[in-house]
Amino acid sequence: MDLRQHQDTLFRTVQFALDEDIGSGDITAQLIPANERAKARIISRERAIVAGTAWVNEVFRQLDPTVQITWRVSDGQWVRPNQVLFELSGPARSLLTGERCALNFLQTLSGTATVCRHYADHVQGTGVKLLDTRKTLPGLRIAQKYAVHVGGCYNHRIGLYDAFLIKENHIMAAGGIAAAVQQAQHIAPGKPIEVEVETEQQLDQAIDAGAHIIMLDNFSPSRMREAVHHTRARQPQVKLEASGNITNTTLRPYAETGVDYISIGALTKDCKAIDLSMRLV
Repeated sequence: MDLRQHQDTLFRTVQFALDEDIGSGDITAQLIPANERAKARIISRERAIVAGTAWVNEVFRQLDPTVQITWRVSDGQWVRPNQVLFELSGPARSLLTGERCALNFLQTLSGTATVCRHYADHVQGTGVKLLDTRKTLPGLRIAQKYAVHVGGCYNHRIGLYDAFLIKENHIMAAGGIAAAVQQAQHIAPGKPIEVEVETEQQLDQAIDAGAHIIMLDNFSPSRMREAVHHTRARQPQVKLEASGNITNTTLRPYAETGVDYISIGALTKDCKAIDLSMRLV
């Protein structure tokens, strides 16, 4: 993901987070003289993949541009416990006011990237691409999808606007797979069209309708392998995606079926924030 295309979203996300935390003013920071200056170090308490440096930078840019940030690591880098991630210098009030907001972004996005790297390592050598979903924290869609990329996985559609994902309820309401795909082609020509199927019969219907991607939902690895062979014989350009209750235990067998993608909600919804700490020095 190219963050340069999402600078407005990054700005608004940080702005909301600061407004949410500071409100009418940081009354505790006012205990410190306004002219007091300080230095601080931020360290990791555990092994992790770093992600979210741009959000930290934006927090202090909006809060107090005089704060100086010196990064000792970069996004995508493994860090060990007690390693210094970055250093701050500037007005003590600003360092303490911005601390929690900045670390919230960094710990959450690093947690997401670390989970993604764990999953990506499981399928190394298979050629499959692991995709995230829309199961992201509200307000952090772009941030978490960026962290997914940093962790070595890939982005599915960003939202409801950039690709079609025609699922069971859409199919029922639209009058069938063929009707839904035809309508999608009319509504937004050129947009990717993905159809979720649960049976081999629906798979053939989606192929015939002209779907670009077909999601095989809750197929067993053996059924999925057969579906891959069937689809490659009928329409090799159609991409196939595995989805539905895929865990660490079953991930590798699914990756070895020959599917192009595996989508996993846990990449973003089950992540645990990394433990970080700031200390004045």
